[in-house]
Amino acid sequence: MTANPGNQPDPALLTTVPTLDMPSHPPGDSLRMKYVRAIGPRLRVVLYLIFGLFALLGANSAYLGSITFLEYLKGLSFQNYFYQLMFLVHLVLGLLLVVPVIVFGVFHAKNSHNRPNRRAVRMGYVLFAAALVLLISGVALMRFDFFAIKDPRLRSPLYWVHVIVPLLCIWLYGLHRLAGPRIRWRVGAKWGVAVVVSVGAMVVLHSADPRRWNVAGPKEGERYFFPSSARTASGNFIPARTLMMNDYCLECHKDTAEGWFHSAHHFSSFNNPPYLASVRETRRVSLQRDGNVRAARWCAGCHDLVPFFSGAFDDPAFDDVNHPTAQAGITCVACHSITHINSTRGNADYTIEEPALYPFTESSDPVLRFVNRTLVKAKPEFHKQTFLKPLHKTAEFCSTCHKVSIPAELTKYKPFLRGQNHHDSFVLSGASGHGARSFYYPPVAKNNCADCHMPLRPSAEFGAKFNDPRPPSRS
Repeated sequence: MTANPGNQPDPALLTTVPTLDMPSHPPGDSLRMKYVRAIGPRLRVVLYLIFGLFALLGANSAYLGSITFLEYLKGLSFQNYFYQLMFLVHLVLGLLLVVPVIVFGVFHAKNSHNRPNRRAVRMGYVLFAAALVLLISGVALMRFDFFAIKDPRLRSPLYWVHVIVPLLCIWLYGLHRLAGPRIRWRVGAKWGVAVVVSVGAMVVLHSADPRRWNVAGPKEGERYFFPSSARTASGNFIPARTLMMNDYCLECHKDTAEGWFHSAHHFSSFNNPPYLASVRETRRVSLQRDGNVRAARWCAGCHDLVPFFSGAFDDPAFDDVNHPTAQAGITCVACHSITHINSTRGNADYTIEEPALYPFTESSDPVLRFVNRTLVKAKPEFHKQTFLKPLHKTAEFCSTCHKVSIPAELTKYKPFLRGQNHHDSFVLSGASGHGARSFYYPPVAKNNCADCHMPLRPSAEFGAKFNDPRPPSRS
């Protein structure tokens, strides 16, 4: 061994890590072993921004997840306007995180890739990869035009990836930080308590006001619509503008809207000349006989839904040609806003509601309209719950207007006269599989009217449903 004059450190035993934060040492200066942070002042600002956004996003996600779990337990819908706004906040916070996470991940990896603690470095790489998976899955679920995944066979696992990966990121961050400065657990605990308390309070408030599907409207609501059997869920009128949003539906359901435009449903009201002449005569006779046109409500429950449920139909001076609602027919929203089949007696015996809409649905501002469409595409479940319920696929749904009896309030003659009855004819036929007197039985029984009258067809529209192309098996 040789002497070490001046007790100077052996250069061979020193290891330095070059970083942007370390000043250069002129020759002859003594080197001191010093821990150098892998995150410089500028990068630390980005890190604090990520922490702040992630804290807000975590609280927001806890609220959204709690409402979803509550819906699963109760079988009811607890989504309201506030929920949709919170979901919009979720999307905004997620998009704001994209650039900071990528910038921080790239530069942090560049500064620390050759650190001696290889375990911390490897955990950092895995954490960054998990963060990228989280961000990519979130953008994919939003279904932008440039990156839209619509197939439910892909969206479902993608959704669960987006739910599980944040928990994985928290665990990986803990492993990664074991080699760095001490984690401030007290700050995280305070944040957690605040989130639990606030989310718990909001969930309790939501549970007091659920949306109950498939429930008959109040009986007293019939007073506005009798002798039609129709009623509204609230017992009140529905604004005409809400029932006349065909252009809104057209944006995502182009093929469906085109089929509706040329259908008898579209030309069911005063835009149909034979019907116009018939109802004009009914209103004239009713006004002369009863002093009002209420008897004509019997027709309106199936033919004139927009002026009927908005309250304009009862006006004796109603302009059946130039009024904004006169040419509407059976609109998309009117039919899809039916929430309950009160009975299969016909005569419009259903309950209809004013549908709950996403934020900015009726806005004319292009930015707000883009936000609205993004919400619908990113969270279509609420849209489906509102406008496409299981009852819409049943023969009973069609029975409400395709089965008619003429009451005494209309004729002042007999209490009951049978009109057309397509529903019972279908049920008693061989096509339904229930009739024993039919001369024709299809290879496979039809479960509802739409199987024949609305057959599936190829469509590239955004709202098209993925269906199994294979024919059904014989039953």
